[in-house]
Formats: sequence, C-alpha cells, structure tokens
Amino acid sequence: MRPPIASLVLLLLVVAALTVAGLGAIHAERVPSAVLTAEQRIAADTALSVRTSIDVEANTVRRSADTYTPTRTTSAPASALKELTSGRKAVLGGALLDARTGKPLASGGKPVPLAGLDAAELSSAHGPLPPRLVTSEGPARLLYFARVTLPAQAEDANQDQNQADTTERRWLLVVSEALPAVAAHGQGGTARILDAKGDTLGSAAHAAAAPAGTDDGLSASVSRAASASAPDTDASGSLLGATTGDRRTVGGWAQVASATGPGDTDDLGLVVLTSRPVPVQAAAVDYSGFALRAAAALAGLAVLLGLGLYLLVQRPLLRLYLSAGRLARGASENGPAAWAELDRPVPVHGFGELARIGRALESLRGQLRGDSGPQEFPARRTPGYRALAVVGVLLVACWSVPMIFLLNRADTATAVPAPVLSGQQVRTEIAANRVRQSLDESYSALSDVAARLAGQSRGAQSEALRKTLDEHKQYRSLYLLDRSGAITLRVGDSPLRTLVHVPQGGGVTTVNDSGRIPAIAAYAQVRAARGKTPADGVVLFGEIDVKTLNSVLDRPDLGSVWVTDENGKVLAASVGYRAFQALPEPGLSRLARGAQSAPGTVGAATSAVLASSSGPSVDAAAPLAQSGPTAHLGWRVVTAEPAAALRLPAVQAQQRTMLAGILALALGTACLGWLHVVVIRPLRAVARLIEQLAAGDRRTVLHPVNHDEVGSVTRGLELIRQALAERGRAGRSGPTAGLPGPRRENSLQR
Repeated sequence: MRPPIASLVLLLLVVAALTVAGLGAIHAERVPSAVLTAEQRIAADTALSVRTSIDVEANTVRRSADTYTPTRTTSAPASALKELTSGRKAVLGGALLDARTGKPLASGGKPVPLAGLDAAELSSAHGPLPPRLVTSEGPARLLYFARVTLPAQAEDANQDQNQADTTERRWLLVVSEALPAVAAHGQGGTARILDAKGDTLGSAAHAAAAPAGTDDGLSASVSRAASASAPDTDASGSLLGATTGDRRTVGGWAQVASATGPGDTDDLGLVVLTSRPVPVQAAAVDYSGFALRAAAALAGLAVLLGLGLYLLVQRPLLRLYLSAGRLARGASENGPAAWAELDRPVPVHGFGELARIGRALESLRGQLRGDSGPQEFPARRTPGYRALAVVGVLLVACWSVPMIFLLNRADTATAVPAPVLSGQQVRTEIAANRVRQSLDESYSALSDVAARLAGQSRGAQSEALRKTLDEHKQYRSLYLLDRSGAITLRVGDSPLRTLVHVPQGGGVTTVNDSGRIPAIAAYAQVRAARGKTPADGVVLFGEIDVKTLNSVLDRPDLGSVWVTDENGKVLAASVGYRAFQALPEPGLSRLARGAQSAPGTVGAATSAVLASSSGPSVDAAAPLAQSGPTAHLGWRVVTAEPAAALRLPAVQAQQRTMLAGILALALGTACLGWLHVVVIRPLRAVARLIEQLAAGDRRTVLHPVNHDEVGSVTRGLELIRQALAERGRAGRSGPTAGLPGPRRENSLQR
C-alpha cells in the first residue's frame, strides 16, 4: 500500500523539479543559436559544392588522359595537349612535361606556374595525383595533374626509324584552372574562399552587403579556428562578428575537405567563410517565473494527493488490518486475553470498500460472541475507492492537460526568427545547385562518351560504354537508341523504360511519369565521324540511378528534402517516399508552385513557416536550374525542417512544457493504476467475500492472494470463517457447543 502512494508523491515532485530545471534554463539570446547553426550549415554546404567542383575537374582531367588515343596527326606533344584540353572553358592553360626528366614538351593558353614541380616524383607516385593550389604568381589557381602514356608505335611517322625510340612515352599533363566560384545567397550575404593563412582567394556578395559584413576580422578568426582542426577533415563552425546598429554579423566556416576519406581537396588548405548581417533581438525572454509557478502548483498537488490517500486509504486500511487480526486471534485462540478481543467493537473507518469491510467485521464479531446471527447487506453501494483513483487522475490531468495543449504554445508566425527562415531558403538553393551539379556532371560525362563513339565498331562502342559505366557509378545502364527508338547496344541493367520518340540534341529528361521507380536519363547525340560509316545508334542514353540523387539530398539539419517535377510529383527524396507521389503537406505543394510557375522560367526561391501536424515547420522551395541541360525540366527542390529541431526558445519552451505535462500525467496515472491493482481491486474482492461470510456463507474458502495488508485481512477472515464453521457444526450437536469457554460456563451456571 505504501509504495504506490510514496512513488506518486515522489515522482510528481521530480517532475516539478524537472520543470524548473528545463524551463528555467531557456533564455532568449540576442542572436539565437539556431541562426549560428544555420550559418555554419550554409558554409558547410558551400564548401561541399566547392569540393565537388574540384573533384569533378580533377576526374575530368584524368579521364581525358586515360581515354586519350593518339593518332598519326595527334601524337606530337603540341597536338596532344590541344586535344586533351580542347572544349573545356574552365582551362586557363596547359602543359605537357616529360615524366622522366620534367622537361616541358608543349604548352598552351596562359603560362602554367611550374616552379617547384617535380615531374618525376609526381609520375612515380601511386594513385591519382591530387591538385595543387598556387598563389605565388598572380591570382590563385589550381593545378590538375594526370599521367599520359603513349605506346611506342604511336611515334611520328616522319621520324627516322633508325633513330626511333621503341619504348613507350610517359607524359605528365598539367592543367591550370581558376578556383571554383562561390555563390552568395540571402540579403547582404557574402561568401569567401580562404587559404590556410586566412587570405581571401575568391569572394562573392549577394545584393548590397551591410557594412558590418564587409570586413570585421572574421577571416583571422576563421584561420585560427581552422588551424586547430586537422586539414583533411570537413571541420566547420560559426562565429559572431561586429555589431552595427541593431544588426550583427554572423559567420560560418567550413574546410574544403572530404568527410569520407582521402580526397583531392584534403591538402589544399581551403576554407569557405560565409557571413550575413542579422537583426539583434532586444527583448529578453525568461521562463523561470512560469517554471516556478507551475512547479509549485504540481508540488502542492502532489502533497494534496499524498495526504488525501494517506487519510482516506492508508490509515483506514491499517486500522482495518489491526481489527481483522484482533478478531482472528479472538476466534482462533483460547484464554481471557483472546476472548476479550471479541468484546471490543470494530470501528468503521473510511468509505466505500473499507466501510463495507468494517461493518461486515462488526457483524462477524457479533456472530462470534453469539449475540447475533448472519446479516444481509444492501446491494446498493456508495462510491468506492475506484472513484477516488479516478478523481486523483483527474486532479493530475487538471495540471497536465493545460501544460500539454494550452500553455507556452509557440506561435507559428513569430516562433521562427527571420534569419532562420532565410537560412533555410539559402540552404535549399544550395541543395538545388548540388542536384543540378550532379545532373550536369552526368550529362557532361555522357556527352564526352558520345563524342568518342562516332564511327567506332560495335565492339569498341561496347567497350567504351562498359568502361564509362565502371567509372561513373551514378548510371544504372547505358544504351544506344536508333532512329526508330529501338535499343541497338546496352551495358548494365535493363532500362526501366525507354522513350518511343528519340529526342534531338542533348540534356536530362524523365522517361516515365508513373511506376515504382522514376526513370531519369541523360542523353546526347552520337554524330557520324567525317568520312566514316555512321554509328548504328544515334542517341546515347545514360539512365541515372535515383539513389544517387537521394544521397545528394541528405544534409545535416536540413530536414526532409524532395525533388519534384513540374507537376509537383516526387522524383527523389532524402526520406522514404513513393515515386510520383504528391508532397506530404498541401502547404509544401503551394510553396513549390510559387518557386517556379512554369517549366523553362527562371523562378525564384521562396520560404515560409507552415503549420504541420507536429508543430511549426520551416519550409523552402527553389528551382532546380536557371540554365544548362536541366533548365527546361521545371524541377524544384523542396525542404521542410521541423521548428522543434532548431532549438528556438519559443519552441523549446513549448516542447518542455508539453513534456512536463505528459510526464506528470503518465506517472500519476501509472502510480494510481498501481494503487488500484495492488490495493483497490483486492479490497473490492475482500469486501464482496466478507459480506458473503457475514451473510452466512461458510463454505467459500478465503485464499490470500497478496502478502500485504489486504492479504493479512484475508487470512484473518479465513480464521474467522473456520471458527464460525466449527461453531455451526458444534451447534448442531448441542445448544452450548461452539461458544468460548467462559460463555459456555456461564450458560451452564444459569
């Protein structure tokens, strides 16, 4: 009996203490931590885009070198260099070096800074050659390297055969390119690429940067923070800059390095710094007063419940337990002391079941004394202790329900600060750029392969496609379509679906608009080589694995991310989805339609705080691309981040208030349910049995179920039943049989 009551009081007091600790610790900072976290994630996303651009360029240079096939007219170094770097707008200059001696063999474009390069050492190194950063000669540039091996038979035909070198030639290709451009998003936002010393190598600004965001010493702080981290990790962080008026600069930084192992950018020492001015919150928000009042109310309620249960249940039950034991001793023992126990009346305490048991015990005492016979009890009952448990739950609910549903509710319109909403929109734009970057890379790789297939035999085409499929894991399959739409050559998995009408030109398209898996493909025309037989296939298709897009969308603290087509149907997502389903919330669909009105239009990113079933949600949508092979698609990227995950003061207060209410209601109900199981329900059974016993039922054996106060009362009642049953048997054999000793003697004397 005591454990459930004590646990109820103790646990409610613990919830009261947690309410004070949880709500009292919430304070509104002048710059919310969610704003700092958002800027850190923006910097990390920007750094990822820079790293991806560098990786793509490095792989493109290596792929050009690996697939280079010299001919009689292109085996000379100058011709080979021109072919290796042609068609690439990003190339500033290139050079071919002898891999053994480092001697320059050919150069083109702007001069390539070769000072300090050891061609022999680079050529003998194992694995891919990572790019290098050069800042000493003019603007910062990146040097990309690749090994070029020419077989001996590719020597110039005009060379004297007696002097010809029959060994293979090994060249080192060096390509000079500018640093990838960083994009700045958001009003007054800036983005910079820094080197290991903190010097700015490239920058961008969106709209008019506020004075506080131009130069406030953030670069030096970022340099110190980045130097404390390992250079080959994707470390990131946030920091605060100068204050101008009612606005303060918030900065985020991230290293341009791989998070999954050694990468091309690990040794470059590049750091991305993003910043933007945000309004400073002047109003202080403190929940300590509310927490103290709520905790005091719950503590008072706990004491009230504990005192009520003690006075109405525990103390009457203990007295009843003593009375039952006294009657059991008087019924089962002999002697004046035992007989005297039957002379003391049984006090009736409490109400409900305890009162019924007390009245029945008093009736049994009279029957044991011989003063009365069996007594019937009315069937109509007053409210019992089960009603008391229900009242206890209702009292706890009076405190808990307002905490769960009414108090400290976060307003959808004001709970999310404007900088947090802007940060979600910026990150959505970056996510859209990352998806576009992935699709553009797939299209570029396919275009390069299509250009090499012209005029080749079926076996050479098959080998080229198989090698491309091995190098580019984003493709499920590669296949050639002829003019009638039939597949003439395929490598990889079977296509999910093919187009009936072969498109012209090149780009990215969706092949189906229903089914279990979206079929997304890049395509490029295969031209006929001049003077050679046209290829069997006229269009090369590369079916893109949708899992590749799904993996691109997954970013920390961005929430759920979807890619939708022009009709708002989901093509890819970072969470579970069904292909071509609608967005989960109507508000998201309206937001997506507002980002781009029609395929081919420029569109603009948009964001809003929408109400959802789980509370306020910070949502944004951005068009996938404004130019390039994916601009005509009309696709959009939509994100939804629950405000509960952003650690906003108003949302935290709502969460912790609801948690306190849920805990109090759950623990109070559990303890009162425990009391009902171990005390109230057994009491109801005992009350029913003792009334039957007092009414003359001597056959029903009373078995104690629990080893507690109720069980002790049941054992006492069993002794009383046995004594009454023995008296009944003795009464049938003599008029005075069955009475206690003194009672029998007095009868004989009379």
